[in-house]
Amino acid sequence: MNLVDLYKSTDPLVTALYGAGALALLCWVLSLITREYSWVDRLWSISPPLFAVHFAGYVGFADARLNLMAALAVLWGVRLTYNFARKGGYQPGGEDYRWEEIQEKIGPAWFQVLNATFLAPFQNFLLMLIVVPSYAAYRFAGNPLNWLDYAAAAAFVLFFLGETIADEQQWRFQTAKHEAIARGETPESGFITTGLFRYSRHPNFFCEQAMWWTYYVFSIAAGAGWLNWTIAGAVLLTLLFQGSTWLTEKISLRKYPAYADYQRTTSRLAPWFPKRRGSDRVAHESPSPGSGS
Repeated sequence: MNLVDLYKSTDPLVTALYGAGALALLCWVLSLITREYSWVDRLWSISPPLFAVHFAGYVGFADARLNLMAALAVLWGVRLTYNFARKGGYQPGGEDYRWEEIQEKIGPAWFQVLNATFLAPFQNFLLMLIVVPSYAAYRFAGNPLNWLDYAAAAAFVLFFLGETIADEQQWRFQTAKHEAIARGETPESGFITTGLFRYSRHPNFFCEQAMWWTYYVFSIAAGAGWLNWTIAGAVLLTLLFQGSTWLTEKISLRKYPAYADYQRTTSRLAPWFPKRRGSDRVAHESPSPGSGS
């Protein structure tokens, strides 16, 4: 039996698990060689579309639901890869600044433990888990598209557009800020509070999580039930963002005392009308998109 026959005869979830494990090992080894710890960030927008295409390919791309899910995942991945690349994420030294913060906090020895358990393996398996609703759709391949599929697709596109707009607004703000600093000027503010950031301190984080919750809805539409095990990816991603957002805000608050006003007046994640309290001028330092957006 050759490798192609072995691949086709193996359950796609099993091969996906092997794939995630191989990527985890690769990221861990590269981190030891390069002393950089953002290798998973560089795969963040790449491996989920590959897993989605993997599940769709198991039925020869003959299932409309699996094809739709794969197309949405690829759309998401292409845009996020572009956003990450223009911020220098794929260049040597393009590491998430939060890892340095954590390393200083817990020390180099415990950071290596974190690297061997969370940074490399957990995050790579998480990137597979957020796409496993495609496996549920694979198990129910042949069931026709229904209204829930169309609703999930519309919601995914809506949140995709929200994240795209938020990232673009953040990019333009950060670019203008650094250009002003390069000219020797002092920026009027250190962080963005306009556009979507007027209604949420992290609209890109919110939309990122929401997209993968709507992706889970496809498993329900396929026939897996309203509550099925493929919800694990969306749940774990949400929990990861809670910790990531907390750390991002802690650093922003230390750099910008005015950030406390922003926290008091503006919703943390879910967009909502801002409270009128004190000055409306506040700021936010852009996080690495590999930690999701």
